[in-house]
Amino acid sequence: MAYGKARLASGDRPIYNRAKKGGRGVDACRGFPAADGPWLVPPRFSVRATEDFDMNSEQRAVTVPQFTALKAAGRKITMLTAYDYATAKLVDAAGIEGILVGDSLSMVVQGHANTLPVTLEEMIYHAGMVGRAVRHALLVVDMPFPSFHLGAYRAIENAGRILKETRCQAVKLEGGLEQADVIAGLVSAGIPVMAHCGLRPQSVHQLGGYGVQRDEQRLLADALAAQQAGAFGIVLECIPAAAAARITAELRIPTIGIGAGAGCDGQILVYHDLLGLTPGRLPRHAKPYAELHRAVLDAVTRFRDDVRQGNFPGPEQTLE
Repeated sequence: MAYGKARLASGDRPIYNRAKKGGRGVDACRGFPAADGPWLVPPRFSVRATEDFDMNSEQRAVTVPQFTALKAAGRKITMLTAYDYATAKLVDAAGIEGILVGDSLSMVVQGHANTLPVTLEEMIYHAGMVGRAVRHALLVVDMPFPSFHLGAYRAIENAGRILKETRCQAVKLEGGLEQADVIAGLVSAGIPVMAHCGLRPQSVHQLGGYGVQRDEQRLLADALAAQQAGAFGIVLECIPAAAAARITAELRIPTIGIGAGAGCDGQILVYHDLLGLTPGRLPRHAKPYAELHRAVLDAVTRFRDDVRQGNFPGPEQTLE
C-alpha cells in the first residue's frame, strides 16, 4: 500500500503529530503502523531524502530523515563521540554524519570506572558545548542512567530538557524490548530516539562486565522492538559480526556498530580511542588512527624542559 493512499486502521495514530502548515516538512509524521503491524514509511525516509544533499556541505545540517535514508541509499554512516566545543568543531569539519555526546564521558573525561556516575546536568553541560560547535552533523545525546528508567513521562521531561537546553536533534538510550514504551512515548512527543542494543554499559553490574553479547534471538527482538516503537536508528555494541549483519538485514532503520563488525550500516568510535589519547590497552574493536598521547606527552615534556633551562619564553615570545 502506498504511503500517500494509506488509511488509518481503527485505533492507529501517527507517531508524530503533524507539523504546523507552512514551510518545509508540513508532515512531520514518522509513519503510521498498518493494521497488521509493518510500518508505512513516508517518502521523507526513503532514498529520495538524500537527493541533492551534499554530506560535505557546510551550508546544510544532517537531519534525522536524511540520516535514516542513508541506509536505503547504501551509504555507510560515520559517527564519533565529542564532549567539548574544540573537539566537536574538528569532528564536524571532517564531514562526519553523526556526533554523539556519549555518557562515555564519565570514563574518558571524568575518570570514572564506568558510565553510571555521569548526571543529566553534566550531559546537558557537555552537550551544550558540542552543540555550539556543530553545524553539519546530526547531534545525538545519550540519556544517562537512570534518566529514562522512571517511566515515559519522566523520560520525556528529561529528554525535553536535553533538546531545549542544547542544540541536539535526538537522544540515545540503552535498551530495546524493555524500553519500547519509553521510546514510543518520546517519539510521540516529537523527540527522535536512537536505540542501543547488545552490550549496554549502563547495565554493567547486571551483565557482570563488558563481554560480547551472543543471544541472537534476544538481540533481534530488542532491535525489532526499538524499530517498531519508532527509533530512527540503533547502536549495536559488542555482538558477533554475523549476528549484527543479520539484524542489519532485518531492519529498515540504520544500525551503527561498535564492536559489531563491518556488516552494520555505519560505525562509531570513541574520539579518545580513535586518536590514541588514552594510554594503555584499547578495546579490541577500537582502531587508533593516531598516537596523540605520545605527541601530547612529548610536547608537555619539551615545554617543561624549556622552562627549567631558561629557553622559554624566548625573544619571539617576549613583549617589548
